[in-house]
Amino acid sequence: MKAVTWQGKRDVRVETVPDPVIQEPTDAVIRVTSTGLCGSDLHLYEVLTPFMTPGDILGHEPMGIVEEVGAGVIDLSVGDRVVVPFQIACGDCWMCLNSLPTQCETTQVTAEGMGAALFGYTRLYGAVPGGQAEYLRVPQAQYGPIKVPEGPPDDRFVYLSDVLPTAWQAVEYADIPEGGSVAVLGLGPIGDMACRVAQVRGAGRVFGVDLVGDRLRRARARGVETYDLRSFDSEKELVAAIRDETDGRGPDAVIDAVGTEAHGSATARLIQNASALLPRKISGPSPNGSASTGSPPSTRPSSWCAAAARSR
Repeated sequence: MKAVTWQGKRDVRVETVPDPVIQEPTDAVIRVTSTGLCGSDLHLYEVLTPFMTPGDILGHEPMGIVEEVGAGVIDLSVGDRVVVPFQIACGDCWMCLNSLPTQCETTQVTAEGMGAALFGYTRLYGAVPGGQAEYLRVPQAQYGPIKVPEGPPDDRFVYLSDVLPTAWQAVEYADIPEGGSVAVLGLGPIGDMACRVAQVRGAGRVFGVDLVGDRLRRARARGVETYDLRSFDSEKELVAAIRDETDGRGPDAVIDAVGTEAHGSATARLIQNASALLPRKISGPSPNGSASTGSPPSTRPSSWCAAAARSR
């Protein structure tokens, strides 16, 4: 089959690779009909290269048609149309049963000190082949895939794999009071959708901040009160402008949907670029942990488009 493979920093190629096969009773194989390109994939293109291996298949936002199922998968049948979430979880462990599938104890990558395995996302998360390919092996298929109806085009459903649940959960964590206000920093796919979800869920005022004209116009057309970061001399001016619109208190909640490598930090960019040039044993821990001790990263390298939310 054809697949998008990582070959080195800024070197991604479509290559012919072996077709996936059932390896465990809880596996399924799907024929991919659509797959997204996430902002998190761009981290692999450049910043997280120390954690990559040439030949890794990228992608964690797929959907498609079930081609084969293992004996332990009873809720899926050949021919079902499914969306595949990016995380791989069993649904039966303590973490999954307590609504923490990103820390699934069955797939948790303990050797790297990380959470549940992910499709197409470095050895930190299990080096599982990803979904930017013609076919995809889906581990833990008894729990992960979401069946969707025939008829509507793929773009009606493919966002269920990552974008929509990320934005929805950001708004959930933000806990915006009914009729309250929220500021969304970054109006890319996650930020834009977080604005829309907040509006649907009863936010009275939604403030959106970005520096890309098309994004600002798109959000403004949906009733978001937008702020162009380029029109302010400092972040303090931006904060003051939004505070003035909220009786001097500021918004009830803030959702950070900017991303891991936000533009504007020359120091961070220098460190990221330098780490990619070091030997792998040294550079591997450095973007996120201790290069000297080799300790595992202390924070996640990506928040899956970095939609992290917190109440003010």
